[in-house]
Amino acid sequence: MNLTLLPVIGLYLAGSAGYAGFLFLQREVYNRSAYLLLLTGFLLHTLLMGVDYVRAGALPVQNLHETLWFAGWILAGVFLVLWWRLQLKILGVFAAPLITLLAAAAFFVPDTAVSLESDLASLWLVFHVVIIFIGEACLALACCTGILYLIQERNIKGKKHRFFFRRLPSLELLDSSGYTFVAIGFTALTIGLITGFIYAEVEWGRFWSGNPKEIWSAITWLIYAALLHERIVSGRRGRRAAILAIIGFAVMLFTFLGVNFLLEGHHNEFTRW
Repeated sequence: MNLTLLPVIGLYLAGSAGYAGFLFLQREVYNRSAYLLLLTGFLLHTLLMGVDYVRAGALPVQNLHETLWFAGWILAGVFLVLWWRLQLKILGVFAAPLITLLAAAAFFVPDTAVSLESDLASLWLVFHVVIIFIGEACLALACCTGILYLIQERNIKGKKHRFFFRRLPSLELLDSSGYTFVAIGFTALTIGLITGFIYAEVEWGRFWSGNPKEIWSAITWLIYAALLHERIVSGRRGRRAAILAIIGFAVMLFTFLGVNFLLEGHHNEFTRW
């Protein structure tokens, strides 16, 4: 266990508690304090990531420990930027615990040295990994927003103007915010897949190898492509979009972890213990 991770986890945990306080007490001081705690944790997290990068001489995603730590860092950064842009305060109730969970999981997973065939110092691969993780972070936030939408819709249809109804934003704001997350995430995912294909051609001499990771990544891409197509072309939004965002994230989560553990492929090295 790397004890240097504990201050970051502590700050993220405190931020999660702050957002919980904001949810129950609806006082702005809790919201601001939680944001500042997450921001401080992210800055410290960034410093530690920089140290790891300099020490390894490559992007620190060589095993499951580093991958989870990196994913938590990216999610924190994306949340902080988009929270500031959209002012969707209640989203922190979901995002902060998820960030904390990723960081805590990295702490408990052994940091096992792995010698990878892939060159993690390659600019193509660095760009591919970073942009893919940014896209996945946005799509994770889209899933959180989708869950909030379904909760609020149920409150409105059931005329239950109680706890969550008074604390959640309007369906219109949740729907538009979810669309923003999906649009950004899908764009990043598309760019990430393209750069991955280019790197595969350079590294292995072929763009596509039919690897399980590639197949499930394509399935994930198609789900979000369908979501955006329905919204842009057919004008469908609301509940259906929220459900597709949740389903898409579930498939993406399986692609991120499940495929590596259950199926063979050239991405398996990144989830070794």
